[in-house]
This record gives sequence, C-alpha cells and structure tokens, in this order.
Amino acid sequence: MKNIFAKIAMIAATSTAFSVAIAAGANNPAQAVDFNFNWKGDAGYSAVGSFSYDEATAPTIISESGSGATNFLQSFNVSFLDPSKNLLKTSNTVNGGVSQSKFFAFNFDTSTQTLFGRLDIGGGTGVIGEYFFDGTVGDSLQLRQDVNQKGTSTLVDQNSGFIQVSKVPEPASILGLLAFGMLSVGSTLKKK
Repeated sequence: MKNIFAKIAMIAATSTAFSVAIAAGANNPAQAVDFNFNWKGDAGYSAVGSFSYDEATAPTIISESGSGATNFLQSFNVSFLDPSKNLLKTSNTVNGGVSQSKFFAFNFDTSTQTLFGRLDIGGGTGVIGEYFFDGTVGDSLQLRQDVNQKGTSTLVDQNSGFIQVSKVPEPASILGLLAFGMLSVGSTLKKK
C-alpha cells in the first residue's frame, strides 16, 4: 500500500513541476536571461553583481554607455565588498532598461558569454567617497573611490583584468532537474 502512495505522490509532484515549467514559459514570452559576475582584486576587495537582457532581441554584441534608456540591458547591479566581505556599496546602475550613471560602460558578447573591452560600473553620481569599478577587461580592472567630485579618485584595489561571468540557470531547467531527482528517489524507494 505504501508503494502505491509513493508512486502517486511522485507522479503528482512530477506533473506539478512540468505544469509550472510550461506555465512559466507561456506567461513570459520575453526570453530574459540573467548573468552573475564576480571580480576579486589583488588586495582582496571584490565586486559581485548581476545583469539581464532579453535573449530574443539582443544582438551578438551588447554595448551600452552613459545614462538614460539602454539599448538591450534590462538590469545591472553591483555590490562592492572589502576583504572581510563587509558591504561597502551597492549600486543598481540599470533598472527597468534605464541607466542611472553617465559614466556607465558595458560590453558583452552573448555568443561567448563574456565581458570585454571598457567597463565602468557603479557610482556615477559624483558623491565624495563613492566606490566605482573601472578599466578594461583582460588588461586592468580597478576598484576606485571618488575623492572630490571633480574626476579625482583613489585606487582601492585592482587585478589583471579578470572577471568571471556565469549564466543563471532558468527556472524551468531547475524544475526539470528537481523532477528528475524525484523520479530517481521514487525508483530507489521502489527497489527497497
């Protein structure tokens, strides 16, 4: 009797997972894709964040700069941390497809899923003490702090230009993996 209830529970859970995955796809025709990134400087400071764009309309190369409406980015945020992982500053540079920073510079290759070229993120409002991230991917990336609102800043940390980018798994993919795991558990229980 227990095996029948276990089978029914597995079938119900799997059906629910697939139904949710299908409904999520049907209710969201835009193909938003999310990425996380992280950078670590030579002195242990770090920058972590995420960005998203509509995968269905984005070109192979996404280049954004300045303030105002973006061409393809829907969101971009970054947090700066000290070597002890204490939060220094969080900045939502792009929100709802609008950049808040006149200094913003972003270049991303959607086919290789890599950042490249000039990168200037965070800050941008000219506040004394504000942190921002500036440089060229593959050459030198620096975490800097504004000193006087007139273009003078101090170097906080830097590295050789390495920044890691990873795609965030889609919810439907996660649900599929969960359903597969539930089926595996069910078959293991059946054997016992």
